[in-house]
Amino acid sequence: MFQDYNIAVLLSVYKNDRAEFLRLSIDSILNQSYKNIILYIGVDGTIGEKLYKCLEQYEQEKRVNIVYFPENRGLAVVLNDLLILCKEANIEYIVRMDADDISVPNRLANQVNYLLLHPEVDVVGGRIEEINEQSERNGKSVTYPLTHQECFKFFRYRDPLAHPAVMFRKSFFDKAKGYRNEYRKNQDTMLWFDGFMNGCIFANLDETVLLFRVTDDFYKNRRNGFKRAKKMLKDRFMINKSLHYDWSAYLFSFLMFIMTLTPPFLKKFLYRIR
Repeated sequence: MFQDYNIAVLLSVYKNDRAEFLRLSIDSILNQSYKNIILYIGVDGTIGEKLYKCLEQYEQEKRVNIVYFPENRGLAVVLNDLLILCKEANIEYIVRMDADDISVPNRLANQVNYLLLHPEVDVVGGRIEEINEQSERNGKSVTYPLTHQECFKFFRYRDPLAHPAVMFRKSFFDKAKGYRNEYRKNQDTMLWFDGFMNGCIFANLDETVLLFRVTDDFYKNRRNGFKRAKKMLKDRFMINKSLHYDWSAYLFSFLMFIMTLTPPFLKKFLYRIR
């Protein structure tokens, strides 16, 4: 039966997340039309009272497994630890979710149905629509390429999938392994790179699967110092060389390097006109 497939949702929480957003995020998973799920919540280090009380409300929920990690080690490490739990439980489909976004009600059903119909695909994402601090849609959506070849071409310039909007088949991690623990930023970019290098097949649904929260903090969190921006540029040049992208990929990488050094107000403007 369609609902017989176990799906694990991986969600990481840390001290700067907001309890009111986290509650909406968790509820959007538990209220999915597809019910056969387990939500793994990895708490990355010490958190405040509001977040703790929020999580406490879900401790008796049978479909929620909360794992508290004593030290803040970063998203990649937490996700890798949760992936170990998925492997031990023999989970076939693995979903990413962020602590401030909202999954649309049929997201999991539509994504698992796509993977069942396309057994060659290892990871599927979809369109995202932006919401503000009040969880209201702002009219802006971000679309991603639908086919593997289109995703590969798109990766010359930007990530071909929205990380919190994807569903993986476990085969993705059999091929590409897990996240690179040493990356505190750009874990998703490096994961997509490892996926392409190891023969993973990418796709996106032509429909909205996630409401993606954009607040002023969204732009502040994208501000990087010169050292970090330089590392991102170096990684991008390595990706371009390894995947044999043309000169336009190098030019775009350099422009993105400049953008990462801009102040938040200018970054917000550039993001809006992209």
